[in-house]
Amino acid sequence: MRDEIYRRFKQILPEVKRNVLLQKHTTFKVGGPARYFLVAHKQETIVKALQLAKKIGMPFFILGGGSNILASDKGFSGLVIKIYHQEKSFPVKKIGQDFLVEVKAGVAMKDLVSFLAGRSLSGLEWAGGLPGTFGGAIRGNAGAFGGETKDSIFEVLALDSNLKLRKFSNKQCQFSYRNSIFKEKNWIVLSATLKVKKGDKKTIWQIAKNNINYRKTRHPLDLPNAGSIFKNCDLKYFSEPLRKQLAGVVKKDPFEVVPTAYLISEAGLKGTTIGKAQVSDKHPNFIVNLGAAQAEHILQIIDLNKKEIKKRYGVDLEQEVQFLKD
Repeated sequence: MRDEIYRRFKQILPEVKRNVLLQKHTTFKVGGPARYFLVAHKQETIVKALQLAKKIGMPFFILGGGSNILASDKGFSGLVIKIYHQEKSFPVKKIGQDFLVEVKAGVAMKDLVSFLAGRSLSGLEWAGGLPGTFGGAIRGNAGAFGGETKDSIFEVLALDSNLKLRKFSNKQCQFSYRNSIFKEKNWIVLSATLKVKKGDKKTIWQIAKNNINYRKTRHPLDLPNAGSIFKNCDLKYFSEPLRKQLAGVVKKDPFEVVPTAYLISEAGLKGTTIGKAQVSDKHPNFIVNLGAAQAEHILQIIDLNKKEIKKRYGVDLEQEVQFLKD
C-alpha cells in the first residue's frame, strides 16, 4: 500500500522522496524519518502536494527553515513539505511615502533583512540574526528588540483548510503575541507583501548588525538549538508581591514581560542535562543538542522547566517550539 502511495506521489510530483531524516532539516538536528518528503519551490507544487495528501487522507506538515521545531525520534508517517525559496532580490513598488515589497514564504529571514538594508528600506532591521523563513515569521508573528513581524505586513497570501487561495489584510491576519490566524487555524502562508519606509542605509545596517552580534554573544549558536523554547511571561499573570520583586528585570516585548530565561536561571535549572540535551548555560530559554540528543530527553527538560516555574512563580510557561509527531 505504501509503495502504491509513493507511486502516486511520484507520478504527480517526481521530486518527492521517501524516509528522509528530519534531523537534517531542523536546526535542533533531532528527528526521525518523514515517510514522504518534498522540497517545494513553487506555489503550484505546494498546492498539488496538498491536494493529493488531502485526497488520500494523509497527514501533512509544512516546514520552513526548521527552527522552532522539535521532530519526534520516531519521525512522521505522513508528508512533510519544505517550502524553500532561493530568491535574494524582491519586487519593490513605491506607494506614496511607503514601499511595498513582495516576498515568498520560503525566503530566509537573513536574506530578506539584507535585501531591505541594501535598498535603504526600514522596517525589519530588528530581525537581524533571526533564524528561519519569512513564512514562519508571519505564522508566529516573530519579534525581538521591540519589533514584531506584524508591524510591516501589508497583505498575506495563504491557503485555508479547504486549500482555497485567500488574501488577508494585516487586520485579517489577527496577529497577537507570537501568534496569528495562520498559526491558530494551521493555514499555510505562501507569500506576503511588506510595507516599509525609506531610511538611512548606514543606520539600518548598523541596527541589523548590532542585533546579529547580540545574538552571537548572548545565544548558544555554537550548538544545535530551536531558538527560544518558551514565550516570555506576561507580567500581569504574576502575583502582586512577585511583580514588585521582579520589577528590575521587566522589559517590553512589546508589552511588559518577565524574561523566561531569567525565571529558568533563578529556578536553578541552567545547565540541567538529560541525555545529550541541556538547558543552555549561555541563555537558559534555549535547550541545546550536545550531540545526538533525543526528542524525548528534550521534552523531559521542557516538562521539568514548566513544573519548576509553575511551582516557584505560579505562572504557566507557554511553549513556542512546535512538536512534530504523528
